[in-house]
Amino acid sequence: MQTGGRRRSKKHTSLRKNGQLIAMTLPAILKIFVFAYLPMAGIILAFKDYVPVKGMFGSPWNGFENFAFFFQSADAWRILRNTIGLNALLIAAELLAGVLFALLLYEIASKKLLKAYQSVMFFPYFFSWVLVGLMMTTLLGPSTGMLTTLIRKLTGHEVSFYSEPWYWLIILPLVAVWKGTGFSSLIYYSALMSIDKELFEAAEIDGATRVQSIRHISVPFLIPMMVMLTILAIGNILRADFGLFYFVPRNISALFPVTDVLDTYVFRALTVNGDFAMSAAVGVFQSVVGFFMILGTNWLAKRVNRDYGLF
Repeated sequence: MQTGGRRRSKKHTSLRKNGQLIAMTLPAILKIFVFAYLPMAGIILAFKDYVPVKGMFGSPWNGFENFAFFFQSADAWRILRNTIGLNALLIAAELLAGVLFALLLYEIASKKLLKAYQSVMFFPYFFSWVLVGLMMTTLLGPSTGMLTTLIRKLTGHEVSFYSEPWYWLIILPLVAVWKGTGFSSLIYYSALMSIDKELFEAAEIDGATRVQSIRHISVPFLIPMMVMLTILAIGNILRADFGLFYFVPRNISALFPVTDVLDTYVFRALTVNGDFAMSAAVGVFQSVVGFFMILGTNWLAKRVNRDYGLF
């Protein structure tokens, strides 16, 4: 009885001590519950022949026919290739850009100059993808685009970015890096701020150059953060950034061989065909694969170094 009383006393003490922090997390917990857990009932649509009149629970079951319909379609290979390939390219590009700019910011001695650079780099992160898409149209438009006009005047050749899909293998990663590097570099920069300055002083006394100090001190400190963010990104490798792949290429069918991914395909299936069941099946597929990708990547990271694992 005394042991139970002590446990209750510890719980009450913990609640009193952390009550404000717990109260601050309640809105986030409520949001996750409403928008992430309650909609999970819709998973059953992936295994039903959905009839709107009968509703989600009254529609007949059809097993895995919705999954088979997607994977047997002519677009399945192209969409999966684009989703995995472009997401892998974006993960690598954003990782390298974030680390590089964080290291460059860390080398800036002037605080005023540092704040100016951070503000300039972070500003695009607040742009909506709709606005970014309009900016890209102004830049790459076929007739009045600033870049296409410049290329035409310099070379005499007309370049049509919105009819040649392979240009977007370069354009999409560049746009993603431009928009997201400010945020990712801030995360890595905060990790660099925790490094003891005496390590750099000792390295300088030993004759190490600045590049050697970055290689042997700064980068090893960043590796755990790099691995953690990469594991989370790989878990979402089948979930493309809808805004990037829909608004930036403007949903132009000529670009689908490169820009069409699972999320845009599902969006069109919902808005054009009203195929809720197949869309739910694709969502379940994304979630299951993402779950196992996180487990596998985390296991691999822990095999390399036990401290690199996310859990």
